[in-house]
Order: sequence, then structure tokens, then C-alpha cells
Amino acid sequence: MKIAVVGATGLVGSVMLKVLEEGRYLSFDKITEIIPVASEKSVGKEIHFNNMPYKVVGMREAIARKPEIAIFSAGGSTSKEFAPEFAKVGTTVIDNSSAWRMEKNIPLIVPEINAHILKSTDKIIANPNCSTIQMVLALAPLHRAFGIRRVVVSTYQSVTGTGQKAVQQMKNERAGTSGERVYPHPIDLNLFPHGGTFESNGYTTEETKLVNETRKILGNDSIRLTATVVRVPVTGGHSESVNVEFEKEFEMESIYKLLSSSKGIIVQDEPDKSIYPMPKYAEGRDEVFVGRIRRDESQPNSINLWVVSDNLRKGAATNAIQIAAYLVDNELI
Repeated sequence: MKIAVVGATGLVGSVMLKVLEEGRYLSFDKITEIIPVASEKSVGKEIHFNNMPYKVVGMREAIARKPEIAIFSAGGSTSKEFAPEFAKVGTTVIDNSSAWRMEKNIPLIVPEINAHILKSTDKIIANPNCSTIQMVLALAPLHRAFGIRRVVVSTYQSVTGTGQKAVQQMKNERAGTSGERVYPHPIDLNLFPHGGTFESNGYTTEETKLVNETRKILGNDSIRLTATVVRVPVTGGHSESVNVEFEKEFEMESIYKLLSSSKGIIVQDEPDKSIYPMPKYAEGRDEVFVGRIRRDESQPNSINLWVVSDNLRKGAATNAIQIAAYLVDNELI
């Protein structure tokens, strides 16, 4: 089986290769060839995968090799142009951009929640936004049990979500050196409520993604959801303060039990010992960490959660590779 990684030299692409190399989800005996793909300026560069050198190739060469799976992390415009080209030669595309997520006939997948809807005829599969993935993983078991009526979420998003240049901007500011800027304001020793671009209603595209993608993944357009996205000067992962109102009454013991027994979730909730999720300790991990679990005493049937995950791993690379593994394990390619 040949796997192409499109955007292999980027921040998310490099993590995709790392997760593949670890072999936790797709074993090496199922992979015959890795095809690293990038823009023309990177063609010919050498990367190493499983201690073997591989030359970076361009898009056309990758399509000609007809990989079984192509995992994209190269931006929406690239995905719109080339994902259908891969699909035409029989490749199943797993796309990490926002290009296909809200298309009616394109599945939007978090494997622990809705991989069962995938079919062999799905040649383009969308990977959700990083903030959406970690939130819905925590929400899904609670929604099944009690029915979610409304969600209010504020995110505290790592600079890694913007890419390598954003990380470098923060490092430059911290070191007191000049360099390229990708944010409209300093990010070190600062934060700002701005993720994506502002829309006519005053919300940003990142906030709108959280609303629309959550409804699609949970399969319920009636869920009321509002979001505020904040960029913060950390690199370990994204954090979210999530307030959830349910249709049904619940006992707090049931909330703890459901979250603790859900695949992909680790509950860290011992506040008397200062144990709660933090991005510093989520970095490099594939799990979603949930803590500060408490009843909202201001309204009925409501709770507060604090949700943290490495946005480059479960929020992007790991989720995409888990989708690939599901396709292979269930003979859908």
C-alpha cells in the first residue's frame, strides 16, 4: 500500500509522517511506500522515514504513482484543485483543510465517533478542525446519553495552529529579535480574540467552523452553539472552556463515568492536588484530556468542562491517520 503525504515539509505534514513512523495505528507491514509531496520549491529535498531516505515529489508525479491513500495538509485551495485529481485515479483522499468539511456528500470524520458511516465509495474524506475534534470527542458520549441542547465554548489556541511562521514569530519576540510577522499583534506575553478571518456577523471563520462542524459530526443541526476563539502564546496544544446544557437531567457520577470510559479520553480531575489538563503536558500525546468537570450552578442540566489536546496530533495528524487505519482495517480501499 502506497501512502502519499501532501504538505510533507510543513508543520502538520511532518507530524503526520512522525505518527505514521510510530506505527501505532498503521503497521509497517501494511505500508509498501511513503510518497512525500510538497510544493515545487521543495521538490527534490530529502526526508527520512523509518530510517530510509525519500525524495520529495511534486503533485503530478504523486498522482501518477496512484497511491491508495493521500493524506493532505496543504491548504484549502490546493485540496480543492488536487484532491479530485487523486480521486480520479482511485486514491482515497483524507483532507485536513476546511475545503470539503461542509460539503453535503463528504464525510467529516472523528473515528471514535462516526467512522462507521464511511464507505468504499468515499474518495474524499474531511478531517475536522483541530478545535472541533477535541471538543466533540468529549461531547459525543454525553450527547448520546443526555442530548445536548446548547454549548458555549471559548478556545485558547496554540500558535502551532497557525504554522511554523507563527511559532517563529513568538520565538523572535521572546528573544527580542526581528523577523517575519504573521499575526496582527505581538503574541508573546499577549493573547488576542482572533482566529481566522472576521465575517459580516462579527464572528471569525474559526468560530463558525466550531459551530457547523460540531453539528455535522454529532448529526444534530438543532444543537445551539456559540464560540469565541482566542490565540495564546503556547506551543503544546489547544485548550477549551466548554459549557454544556443538556435536554435531560443527569448525575455527576454518570458524567465522570462516561468520559472516563470513552476511547481517546483521559480524565484529569483532582483539583485539590492541582491536577487538571494543561497543554504543556498534552504535547506529543494523542489523547484528549478533560478536567475541571463541574455542575453549572447557574442553570439546570448544565456542566462546565476544560478540554485540552495537542492540536498537531489528535487535532490533525493522528485523527487523519486513524481514519486511514480504519479504511485499511475494514477493507474500504
